Amino acid sequence: MMTTPEPATAVSDPEAIAFPDLEISEALIRRFDQSGPRYTSYPTADRFQQGYPAETYIGHLQRRAQAEQAPPLSVYVHLPFCESLCYFCACNKIITQDHSRSGEYLDILYQEIDQVGAYLGRHNRAVQLHLGGGTPTFLSEAELTALMERIRRHVEFTPDAELGVEIDPRTVTPASLAMLAGLGFNRTSFGVQDFDPLVQAAVNRIQPYDMVRTALQASRDNGFQSINADLIYGLPKQTLDSFSRTLDQLVELSPDRIALYNYAHLPDRFKAQRLIHAEDLPSADTRMGIFLMSVRRLLAAGYVYIGLDHFAKPDDELNQARLNQSLHRNFQGYTTRAECDLVGFGISAIGKVGDAYIQNHHSLNAYRDCLARGELPTAKGFDLSPEDALRREVIMTVMCSMPLDFEAFEARHGRTFESCFPEELERLRPYAQAGLLELDARGLRVLPKGRVFVRALAMVFDQYIRRPRVATYSRLI
Repeated sequence: MMTTPEPATAVSDPEAIAFPDLEISEALIRRFDQSGPRYTSYPTADRFQQGYPAETYIGHLQRRAQAEQAPPLSVYVHLPFCESLCYFCACNKIITQDHSRSGEYLDILYQEIDQVGAYLGRHNRAVQLHLGGGTPTFLSEAELTALMERIRRHVEFTPDAELGVEIDPRTVTPASLAMLAGLGFNRTSFGVQDFDPLVQAAVNRIQPYDMVRTALQASRDNGFQSINADLIYGLPKQTLDSFSRTLDQLVELSPDRIALYNYAHLPDRFKAQRLIHAEDLPSADTRMGIFLMSVRRLLAAGYVYIGLDHFAKPDDELNQARLNQSLHRNFQGYTTRAECDLVGFGISAIGKVGDAYIQNHHSLNAYRDCLARGELPTAKGFDLSPEDALRREVIMTVMCSMPLDFEAFEARHGRTFESCFPEELERLRPYAQAGLLELDARGLRVLPKGRVFVRALAMVFDQYIRRPRVATYSRLI
């Protein structure tokens, strides 16, 4: 029988920093900080199996098409081209200033879109589209127009669909943002990273404040419903003072959402990062100080802490989804959309159909060769077992800081939560005692300051985490 944990103890630490809705300390972070996945899927992508047959993916698409009902679609398109190399970047990209290459890539991409689109059948309603990269605005206006026309041949977007695009401020103008709005895009995500000139030079990404301000204002002028800005802490040359100035400038720009990412320096995996001088990286203590300062500053500026590394204005849909407990998580991060099937197009793109994950070839040559043979470019995949699906449900609930009601869980699955996860409940005890979650006979609820540690809480339920893996995970903080 499950025992109720001891009451949560208040954290009394002279170094604690009080926030409007949470209190966190360096001691608490040091106690629970560790390396772990970001859980945009479960199992995580490093567990996907090589050689996953394209025929198996097709079978999942066919069963979806034949089903009486099917979840709505989310669509992801990977556009890998960038004109210059950002040294911190871990994305799958192709660095070139030859813009003819995007046209060649689109010719191949259309073959995949047409093949997958043919299997969607009547269940082609989509509530979400995201263009990622790389730099989607590397494409010309004509190419982006043609791409959207090709997608719409096979996918019908709902009137309230979220159509988002990643923006490099160096590659857009007010005119190009007006063009994107005309194509139906209603959300932009800007890669800001840091405004300090020394940091920008150290990572080879020069984009002055006025350039970013102009792009964000053009987004507002063209009616984009939600504007996101990405920051990265832990970059070379960063200090508490320099990042404080970056926060001042970003708060002045007032984006609807802010993502505060932790830079993971993994030069053995990502060649571009070898161009960063390790001696220029901030110390672990400085990184932690930047994180704590950033959380405090963003909350004081009126942003709400969604969880992990995401903040939003109180009236933003992301926070509204948190409040009404409809928040979800997928490969694009936190989302307001209910559970969707995801179709991914382009090199290294990941999809999810039913209880299966699918990932395309990472290499452009392998991707091209498959499609030239009339085959889908599937390289990896994973078919979830019932146990995997059960754990995914719990992990995604925790990652979204949603309450997990044990009675409702038993009604859905015909098994008690305790009988499914007896060891996991014991491993959660230290987190409950530290005031990161509430755990009793009725259920589990992540507390406000526990949102910083949701990756650690989710890892408790990951049955693969202690097995050998290829990926190296980033630190939680």
